[in-house]
Formats: sequence, C-alpha cells, structure tokens
Amino acid sequence: MTDDFLQVSTATETRVQAVQLARSVVKERLAAGAQIVGPVTSVFWHAGEFGEGQEWQLLLKTTQARYAELQAHLIAHHPWSNPEIAAVPIVAGSQSCLQWIAANTAPE
Repeated sequence: MTDDFLQVSTATETRVQAVQLARSVVKERLAAGAQIVGPVTSVFWHAGEFGEGQEWQLLLKTTQARYAELQAHLIAHHPWSNPEIAAVPIVAGSQSCLQWIAANTAPE
C-alpha cells in the first residue's frame, strides 16, 4: 500500500511564493499537506553557469493517482519557467498518516 504514496518536492525563490503554491495544491486536494522549509542554501548548475542562492523548499504529500495533476498544477503556477519537481515514494509510514493522505487527496 505504501507504494501508492509520494513525497513531492519543489522550491521557490521566496517564502510568499512557496506559501501560495502550497495553498493552491492543498486547496485543490492535489496534496494532502505541504511543509515549507527555509530558507535553504542551494548550490547548482543553471543555464550552463554555476550558482548559489537561497530557496524555500516545499514538501508535498500525495498519491500516485494525483501525481500527474499535481505536477501539471505546479508547472502551470510555479514562478519559474522550468521548476525542479521531484517525487519519491513513501516506502513506509504510519497507517493513520497514509490514510490521511489518501482521504485528503481524493477528488471531491
């Protein structure tokens, strides 16, 4: 059952942007909940250049069934034209947490 659940991450430049994205995906039931962590320091390659900066990371709890819609929503509403969106399976979790994710991502 746990392979049905994902933690999806993305990042934004500001806390305000992170909160806006989090609110929009949770309101749409594309994620059961969101945690915002930051600022975090990121070191990266972008457009052929080495960079370093601060970002706000979003951690979103969802299901495999809602992932495609969540990804499309993030791409459409993200302030960056090519945002990082990564999903990892939740390989273990308390039954009550997994039930919470399932219940709160079910389409209305």
